[in-house]
Amino acid sequence: MLASASMVTASAHAHGFGQRYDLPVPLWLYLTGAAAAVGVSFVVMAVFIHGQAQPAPYPRIDLLRGRIGRAIAHPVTLQCCRVFAMALFVLVVVAGLTGIQSPTKNIAPIMIWAIWWVGMAYISALLGDLWRLLSPLQTAFAWAQSAYSRIAGGAILALGLKYPQKLAMWPAVVLFFAFAWAELVWERSDVPSDLAVAVLVYCAITWAGMLLFGRKTWLDHGETFALIFGVLARFAPTEFRVVNAKPEWNLRPPAVGLLSDEPVHPSLMALVVLMLATVTFDGLAETPLWASIADNFAQWLPAAIALSSEEVARTLIATIGLAGVWALFMSIYLACAWSIARTAAAASAERRTPAKREATVTVACWFVLTLVPIAIAYHLAHYLSFLVMAGQYLIPLASDPFGFGWDLFGTTRYFVRIGIVDARFIWYASVIAIVAGHIAAVYLAHTMALRVFREKRIALKSQYPMLMLMIGYTMVSLWIIAQPIVMSRFG
Repeated sequence: MLASASMVTASAHAHGFGQRYDLPVPLWLYLTGAAAAVGVSFVVMAVFIHGQAQPAPYPRIDLLRGRIGRAIAHPVTLQCCRVFAMALFVLVVVAGLTGIQSPTKNIAPIMIWAIWWVGMAYISALLGDLWRLLSPLQTAFAWAQSAYSRIAGGAILALGLKYPQKLAMWPAVVLFFAFAWAELVWERSDVPSDLAVAVLVYCAITWAGMLLFGRKTWLDHGETFALIFGVLARFAPTEFRVVNAKPEWNLRPPAVGLLSDEPVHPSLMALVVLMLATVTFDGLAETPLWASIADNFAQWLPAAIALSSEEVARTLIATIGLAGVWALFMSIYLACAWSIARTAAAASAERRTPAKREATVTVACWFVLTLVPIAIAYHLAHYLSFLVMAGQYLIPLASDPFGFGWDLFGTTRYFVRIGIVDARFIWYASVIAIVAGHIAAVYLAHTMALRVFREKRIALKSQYPMLMLMIGYTMVSLWIIAQPIVMSRFG
């Protein structure tokens, strides 16, 4: 892929638009320049960053000490926000079930794919974990639990089953793969009624998990989006926490939440890698390379394995592709973790420093959160144009969410401007985001290496495999972003 990328020289299309933008210099220069920027940042960090072997407290400013912060976090304010989020959730589901079945005339597809999925990811990464505060799924169960408690004399609405520890967060991993499949593979993902039914199915699974094991237990293990948005929020400059039964809403340095004090569970490691794999597959699936692969397989696959139609074949190919990209990412990342452990052990032996050789999976679990800035950067690069374009549909849909011909706020005649943000801006924003995300990941990985391996020279050598991974993924990401679009959801 990288070899073919170096042969491309002229044009790039911003994902989500389809406008042409001719690059002022050949694409391979952007790729090598971005890779060089990541490499130079590694050298600078190796020279100037010493870090600490043990986690150090970071500066915090409690916003609840100020009047404005207390007003924002006041229970009445939060409850009003939850009521609004619940009303919006009900509107989206009802519109999907009963409204006009057009993806651009019904508010459900736009709200779910653009405003909620893409927008909430940005909010989580840049502001904090608002999903956990405002999630209508959690709110609905909390209201039901409160009503049940009053009726049943203080009883808790949960069966109190003990959550199997072996399951860990694997239910969330499975549910997120199903969500990614629905977003990227399912042919009816933009049909409002089918989308609303899928939302209700997920709600039923979530509420059943809360009923069986308790609300907090399921949120921590099985509620996919509480975990996904929670991981992204570790990058944010704010944090919510409770210290000695006292709530705090703190400002903090960005990304410090990604520096874990202990390795995460392998299930969370798999979830983070899946996040990266899905957004990369989404970009890859819009390229002529994937279109050619899918076309070739779709021509002979129905006859080869007795499929009913070419459409079924394409769905199967895309499903295999999605799972295959995840498997490939896991394999590459675990190979990188194996190399880190082996390199650190060799460096320890050279310096005659006693050190325990960490297992490959353990190393992978130590360093996986350092990849989150890359997920955020690629999410921004890939979906920014989609959010800007699809988000404009919300203006007319606010006046006519069901597609019944209403004009509640006088905005139904708003003209959606496809070129409101041009391809040139998207391209440079994508380059900056991807390079910055990888540099941030290099910094976090270097800091984590100092914590895991303690001695600076050993930590530095251990990061050579991670540096190679970062450089390679930078180039692949930019190559994918630069490819012409073959299709888009609302195009």
